[in-house]
Amino acid sequence: MSFNKYENVLLDEAEDGIAVLTINRPKALNALNLATLQDIGDALREVKARDDIRVLIVTGSGAKSFVAGADIKEMQNDNVTEALKLSKLAHSLFGEIEHLPQFVIAAVNGYALGGGCELACSCDMRIGSTKAKVGQPETGLGIIPGFGGTQRLTRVVGRGKAKELIATCDMIDAKEAYRIGLFDEIAEPDELMDKAMEIAHKIMKNAPLSVARAKYSVDRGADLPLDIAIDLESQIWAEMFGTADQKEGMAGFVEKREKNFTAMSLS
Repeated sequence: MSFNKYENVLLDEAEDGIAVLTINRPKALNALNLATLQDIGDALREVKARDDIRVLIVTGSGAKSFVAGADIKEMQNDNVTEALKLSKLAHSLFGEIEHLPQFVIAAVNGYALGGGCELACSCDMRIGSTKAKVGQPETGLGIIPGFGGTQRLTRVVGRGKAKELIATCDMIDAKEAYRIGLFDEIAEPDELMDKAMEIAHKIMKNAPLSVARAKYSVDRGADLPLDIAIDLESQIWAEMFGTADQKEGMAGFVEKREKNFTAMSLS
């Protein structure tokens, strides 16, 4: 079922509980202009408001590109104030992706350059097509990554590799992206969405609130000193014992039966 109402993105419910957000500017290689960023924001808020959506897959339209970066033609004449506004908007939207209670999978079907790489890094995991190409070309344009590349990419692949990719503008293939940990999985182009759906279905079998709170614990704890992060984990772990799904999950395990988790709020 489609519930799309946007000009530059498609938002479809492919299967019960799994939604697909497709960046849909194939003639521009799905480059992120202002209107597209605004559409992404509106779509994300729609997804967040729906408790019945538990997994979101983000991909690009067409066979060539996931997102080829920000729209250079649109921003080449921006001044400092306009550039800051664009960066803040992208940071806000990618932060929304990162903090969605739903689990977000990037299905990187082609070029993921600049803002495309930054968008993928804001997702919970990344599955790359064997035809995908990834890079941060900003220093070759006289700027730096401005949508999270100096921060999220560093947290994904490490400081040295992030600096190398940014300073050299090297465009790496899927095999190298997998080797350095930028891609968590790789798949042939015609199997990419099937792989994303396979992982999504595995997630769907588990308690929705547990997945959401585990995601929060990983993300929040990564920015904290270890002793404080461990305490955060303990608090969230204990909180789960006050939920119906904990009772159901453990009863199902003991009784060796299928578990029936309830539709719980993810907010």
